[in-house]
Amino acid sequence: MPKDEYTVDEVAATIDHAVLKAEMTEDDVRANARMCIERKVASLCVRPCDVKLAAELLEGSGVKVCCVLSFPHGADATPVKAFQTKQAIADGVEEIDMVMNIGQFLSGNHDVVRDDIAAVVEVAHAAGVEVKVIQESCYLTLEQVAKACELARDAGADYVKTSTGFGTSSATPEIVDVMVKTVGGVMKVKPSGGIRDWDTAVAYLKQGADRLGIGSTEAVLDGGVAEGDY
Repeated sequence: MPKDEYTVDEVAATIDHAVLKAEMTEDDVRANARMCIERKVASLCVRPCDVKLAAELLEGSGVKVCCVLSFPHGADATPVKAFQTKQAIADGVEEIDMVMNIGQFLSGNHDVVRDDIAAVVEVAHAAGVEVKVIQESCYLTLEQVAKACELARDAGADYVKTSTGFGTSSATPEIVDVMVKTVGGVMKVKPSGGIRDWDTAVAYLKQGADRLGIGSTEAVLDGGVAEGDY
């Protein structure tokens, strides 16, 4: 349940720390893994190629290994997404953030979108791995955000998530409000992108968000304002 006040440790425990930029190296993954352990965040979210390394670095730490899938466009064929899920699980992933097929959604092919999500969920849940569905909500109306939430719910996913951080904009209070009102009783909600200061992070938690996708975790937790777009 949302609270009136949050401690630094409480906010840290909601953060999926993102290490997803194309230029990130293995040394970047190592450095960020150390930070995640020190700050006791919820998870380190990495690219699929970094899952095995992240799993080794985080073993026994309490910080989960999360990875993105079909990132950032969501346009891979469904069998490819299912295979990516299997590979990520074999490499040690504990949570998966998959990108919804945005083009198919905007084409009105809602059954295709739901079945695409369900294929990932089936593989992931068989291994005890939770699935977050990234809408890339900046391309949707608020009514479409609600519909996308319903499709993710019907497909059995665990979370709805706003953004990849690579679209034209990121989370907004209006989008998060729709998500919470549409599926907040049965799914968890993750704003992502554009959370670059403490007040923004806490405001989303007060709205009912369960996780926060943040790329500048230390700045947020230390009360600063992060530079950049994620």
